[in-house]
Amino acid sequence: MSRLTLFNSPLLLGFEHFERALDRVNKVSADGYPPYNIEQLGENELRITLAVAGFRMTDLAITIEDNQLVIRGKQVEEGEHMYLHRGIAARQFQRSFVLAEGIEVRGAWLDNGLLHVDLVRPTVEPRVRTVQIRGKDGADGDTDTVRVTPRAANKTSP
Repeated sequence: MSRLTLFNSPLLLGFEHFERALDRVNKVSADGYPPYNIEQLGENELRITLAVAGFRMTDLAITIEDNQLVIRGKQVEEGEHMYLHRGIAARQFQRSFVLAEGIEVRGAWLDNGLLHVDLVRPTVEPRVRTVQIRGKDGADGDTDTVRVTPRAANKTSP
């Protein structure tokens, strides 16, 4: 049975990576631990903040795997303790965020039980390029060219 996808139109060429990203988002765990915030710091800046009380910097790892930001935490039990009540569990976690194309991790720091990860999207300048049309036999045509212009830059027509 063939799978009907959102991007199966013949007019949408090269969008397979979006479909794979949506599949990854669907597979991300629904576990609510650790809780997190996502802040918009500027037009092209974001900050993800995770509540990781009890974790040291050596207990945390941040990796980028195929446009996916993965934050892992694993606490190591040191020594034996005799608990009368144990309400604070040493648990491990993995929290994943799918990043859009071009998003970069600027840095991360741990402060008072909060792990902050700053993300930035570099500004991309729209570009215009000319594509030359060749004849059927491969020879150059006249000086006819096709102008390919991004939609945002197409405010004035030549």
